[in-house]
Amino acid sequence: MNQKYNRLMALWRMDNRYIDKYIRYLDVEKGYSRHTILNYSKDLSEFKAFLGERALETVDYLAIRKFLSVLRERNLKSRSISRKLSCLRSFFRFLNREGLLKSDPAKAVSNPKLEKHLPKFLTEEEITRLIESPDLAKLSGLRDRAILETFYSTGIRVSELVGLNFEDIDFFSGVVKVRGKGKKERMVPIGEKALGVLRDYAQKRKNTLPAVFLNKNGSRLTDRGVRLILDKYIRLTSLREDISPHSLRHSFATHLLNRGADLRSVQELLGHANLSTTQIYTHVTMDKLKGVYDKAHPRA
Repeated sequence: MNQKYNRLMALWRMDNRYIDKYIRYLDVEKGYSRHTILNYSKDLSEFKAFLGERALETVDYLAIRKFLSVLRERNLKSRSISRKLSCLRSFFRFLNREGLLKSDPAKAVSNPKLEKHLPKFLTEEEITRLIESPDLAKLSGLRDRAILETFYSTGIRVSELVGLNFEDIDFFSGVVKVRGKGKKERMVPIGEKALGVLRDYAQKRKNTLPAVFLNKNGSRLTDRGVRLILDKYIRLTSLREDISPHSLRHSFATHLLNRGADLRSVQELLGHANLSTTQIYTHVTMDKLKGVYDKAHPRA
């Protein structure tokens, strides 16, 4: 009994070392965000709990398939299952490459079929209503207007917005330095309307912290804080409830394409690594393209 217990404890400690080593790799070498690393840690902990007393070095293709089946039985969406599988693939590929495992059991596991969801976006009229809804007589309203203007003017992610410092904004040239996924930096243009509100906000707030957007306690605003602010103005303007900060990013891309921007330029602005990620926006602009076709083609 003691021998079995000691062996299980030894395997448990070894598995934890493997996971710790992988998480350090994601942080130091891959430069993943804290949010992504936290999600990967949760996914690996969930898989380890599923394995029970079974050691990672004994995991095979069938064990991973069984884990995915359990996730499906819990009615998890295909996209969530696919993300967890992506984590396992990356993890086992790392262990195999480092010589910690002899083979990669996740290599042959296929992805679940994903449901296609077109991105939700606002019309240009709805965007205007939303952006102009904060009360500029209040400092908090000025901040909120600056948040909404910056979102729509740059198309950046909510994590990129809350990470902005004033030194990242070139008010003279009209560009913003953005730190995106994998700590990659890119330069994004920002419109004069957004810059004007940012100038007013910077001048009227008393806090000298480098962070651009602060909460009522004077600390850097969080992702959740931004979502609560957006929810407030969605309710105020009676817009659809399914709108999120990401919807402003989708609106940014959709409106650019509708007005003639090319897909490669939009890819660069959004910070997408692959053009295929940006191509989803071609679906939502099809009505616009159909209108152009009907108007211009001699036999439409």
